[in-house]
Amino acid sequence: MLAYLRDINHFTVFLTDYDPEITVREINSSHLSEFIRHLHEMGIAANSQARIISGIKSFFRYLIVEDVLSNDPTDLLESPKTGRKLPDILSYEEIKQLMDAIDMSTTEGERNKAILETLYGCGLRVSELVNMKRSNLFFEQGFVRIIGKGDKERLIPIGPHAQKHIQYYVDHVRTQLTIAPGHEDFVFLNRRGKQLTRVMIFTIIKQLANKAGIEKSISPHTFRHSFATHLVEGGANLRAVQVMLGHQSITTTEIYTHLDRNFLRDTIRDYHPMSGKK
Repeated sequence: MLAYLRDINHFTVFLTDYDPEITVREINSSHLSEFIRHLHEMGIAANSQARIISGIKSFFRYLIVEDVLSNDPTDLLESPKTGRKLPDILSYEEIKQLMDAIDMSTTEGERNKAILETLYGCGLRVSELVNMKRSNLFFEQGFVRIIGKGDKERLIPIGPHAQKHIQYYVDHVRTQLTIAPGHEDFVFLNRRGKQLTRVMIFTIIKQLANKAGIEKSISPHTFRHSFATHLVEGGANLRAVQVMLGHQSITTTEIYTHLDRNFLRDTIRDYHPMSGKK
């Protein structure tokens, strides 16, 4: 709310300087265009401009609802294109480095190995991982059932590596825990027999990255990005990747085609005899 009020105030100050006598009923698309140019000249980032414009649109919609105005001057107002930041990913070699950094002589190591194999093998969100249920593992069919954003259910293929490590953890590590009431069906548990938290998954991965000497800023979501990117680089159908990630719109999944184009560009640069690389 404070950010919204600041943005409206920003617009009000601009209008006062631009035309001190103007009333809200006199504001038109020309004033709005001048305001956008003003934001650009001030060096305000595209993301911030988009937020300010969104606030102004909301303000004028409110005036329409309250019958203060009959026409909305922001109808044709477009936000600046903010672009999409390409996510950080790990190479397959870096993922192996993380896996190799796990101390497999400990019970937590067996669990953490299963966690990383599942994150990378299925492309799960961290919330989906910590909420994964034993009753939703269908290893004979090669699938796990996941409840994703908006309580939407999807079936995700799970490969033999992840299956093997989850099964070992469930059969040989998890059985040694005293499981807290209400946590019996969660796959991954802490040493007190309770469901792991999102924060704990972040901590595990940060510690392994430090141990493996990986300097990239990584999180559980990095495995999801890596999963998708490696599939697209390998020639996977984009629609299939969309379904596995649980993206509502394929537009969201298309970011991985941009990553793939970078991969193709780098391949030409590195290996084409006329690329100019010395």
